[in-house]
Amino acid sequence: MKFSIGAFVLAATALATAHYTFPDFIANGQTSADWQYVRITANHYSNGPVTDVTSSALRCYELDSTSASQTQVASVAAGSTVGFKANSAVYHPGYLSVYMSAASGGANSASAATGASWFKVWEKLPTVQGSQLTSDTTYTQFSFAVPKSLPSGPYLIRAEQIALHSASSFGGAQFYIGCAQVNVTNGGSGSPSPLVSIPGVYTGKEPGIQLNIYNLPAGFTYPPPGPTIWHG
Repeated sequence: MKFSIGAFVLAATALATAHYTFPDFIANGQTSADWQYVRITANHYSNGPVTDVTSSALRCYELDSTSASQTQVASVAAGSTVGFKANSAVYHPGYLSVYMSAASGGANSASAATGASWFKVWEKLPTVQGSQLTSDTTYTQFSFAVPKSLPSGPYLIRAEQIALHSASSFGGAQFYIGCAQVNVTNGGSGSPSPLVSIPGVYTGKEPGIQLNIYNLPAGFTYPPPGPTIWHG
């Protein structure tokens, strides 16, 4: 069988453009350069997702053990608006959320945010239209507030989109992840909760992770997986 290099390049390009990453962090009214404050991910070239919820890649999907130390730390004030910008439209139907974790040892420590230290601060629910979930194909970035009562210190801010277009069977959901390194200033005395581990927060069988988005029951309301939001 003859192999076409051109066909291979086209196929590889199609694969890369079919998904997305979150390489840019938005803070203080400025959008960063790619991977300036976000740990470079293993899918920075392929854009491929994480599908195993038990994998350590679910935490920040780092390229390697040096991703943390080679990434800068952004200074953000508690209560300020920050965000992420994707490298293409986030068009797969799914659930978008943001987690944070205190970073013992510093935000640029590879061992930061291990164990039950993560809490959810924001979410964007998918749109239910008739018997299906639909996608918003227009947005490439999103913003949210750093909780005002969050104590000052180093943190990781983790963006996660769970794409559900192939989620009718176990392991079909696709996770797109990016972790920004920040130092929070002007913080308060709040106590974030509930705290969860990543990986460990999902089994992969939650009704918001394993579902057929093209054949939903009447009156369906999307059940967001993971912990409740801490608003601070």
